[in-house]
Amino acid sequence: MAKELTSRSENYSQWYQDLVIKADLAENSAVRGCMVIKPYGYAIWEKMQAQLDKMFKETGHVNAYFPLFIPKSFFSKEASHVEGFAKECAVVTHYRLKHDDETGEIIVDPEAKLEEELIIRPTSETIIWNTYRNWIHSYRDLPLLINQWANVVRWEMRTRLFLRTAEFLWQEGHTAHATMQEAIEETEKIINVYASFAENFMALPVIKGIKSANERFAGAIETYSIEALMQDGKALQSGTSHFLGQNFAKAFDVTFSNKEGKEEYVWATSWGVSTRLMGALVMAHSDDKGLVLPPKLAPVQVVIVPIYQKNEQLAVISAKVDEIIAKLKAKGITVKYDDGDNKKPGWKFAEYELKGVPVRLAMGPRDLENGTVEIARRDTLQKSVVQIEGIENYIENLLDDIQSNIFNKAFEFRKQNTIKVDTYDEFKEALKKGGFIYAHWDGTSETEEKIKAETKATIRCLPLEFEEEEGVCIYSGKPSKRRVIFALAY
Repeated sequence: MAKELTSRSENYSQWYQDLVIKADLAENSAVRGCMVIKPYGYAIWEKMQAQLDKMFKETGHVNAYFPLFIPKSFFSKEASHVEGFAKECAVVTHYRLKHDDETGEIIVDPEAKLEEELIIRPTSETIIWNTYRNWIHSYRDLPLLINQWANVVRWEMRTRLFLRTAEFLWQEGHTAHATMQEAIEETEKIINVYASFAENFMALPVIKGIKSANERFAGAIETYSIEALMQDGKALQSGTSHFLGQNFAKAFDVTFSNKEGKEEYVWATSWGVSTRLMGALVMAHSDDKGLVLPPKLAPVQVVIVPIYQKNEQLAVISAKVDEIIAKLKAKGITVKYDDGDNKKPGWKFAEYELKGVPVRLAMGPRDLENGTVEIARRDTLQKSVVQIEGIENYIENLLDDIQSNIFNKAFEFRKQNTIKVDTYDEFKEALKKGGFIYAHWDGTSETEEKIKAETKATIRCLPLEFEEEEGVCIYSGKPSKRRVIFALAY
């Protein structure tokens, strides 16, 4: 049978690690803190990438590519930005290797030191804004709406596959605008794109909000985020969109001539999601049998397994399966027919459950006689026998139902694990159970830091869905204008 997983109730962290590895999503590499994304995992990422890329282009963005290496001096131009990333930077100091004459080993050539060190990009604001200075001269050059798909390096000390690795894949958008209002609208537009993708494709309910000053992106005026709740009660920041004001334009002297001929600094945004979304997908939906993939992101939406004892039976079954596959593909449904004879059907069933294939069809000689097929859905593990006639319409509707059911289950979980508290004692008691905690906060960084130091809980965001509500801060007792979301987080 398929490989066993540690149960979520026994050890959630180990369950996640087991599942990522045993479902062939990724594995640790020979390079500390870096991962190898395996073909099945990369196929899911490709589906995420393709859909997001489509959504970006539908909102007027185009793709470009910028260098992996950034001169160290660029980081010193925006003080808060360099401070935010300084401890995570990987630095290139030399440009050549050589053989050691005494030992014969390969060593760094001490004579090949770079005049200026290069930083392997942790994010690309600095190199991009240095480039934009050459591209932007007039209001006619704006808005500039550019995205890049790339890898970045942030030298994490404690890593976990997909969730936090030294190198990861992502997209980063960097836009330039003529007015503050246009830049703010862009920032909000993108966080809505991210939320739409998370909910409609990942089947992941998220809360949109604004980050506190302590949690804000380094160099930003305002950071918007989408926050999701995982099955262990911890929050996961799943995407961010930043209003950068004119900070980077001033740092890199990016100005434009407005319609009146006056020189102004441009207004900027940046935004990104990463392979961390893969971790969110696993942790939000999967169970002790393996992955549970939303059909819209599953590399294989339907798998068909023949049940037979003689090769003559397989030949007849395969002929009927070919008809079914043709009908499903005509509906745009991805299908795999596993007629390999090296594994028994029971093993295959468990393996496809492990890999989260949304729908499994099993067909044997008796099914052929009756004109039926057995269908198992991954989200509920329910089985049913249906007629082969019209199977393509049945499965098309079933995939839609599975997509909705996975979202509704995650939404209900979040609802059951969201609580309002009004005192610090209630807050600390709620943290023991995990989940989203709505509580009043006095708006000061000092209070936020003290709560974090005492409980490890952080303010995930100031939710956009909440209106102002007068109250009293749970920690300081000072007046509060609204509730914010606290949680333990990844």
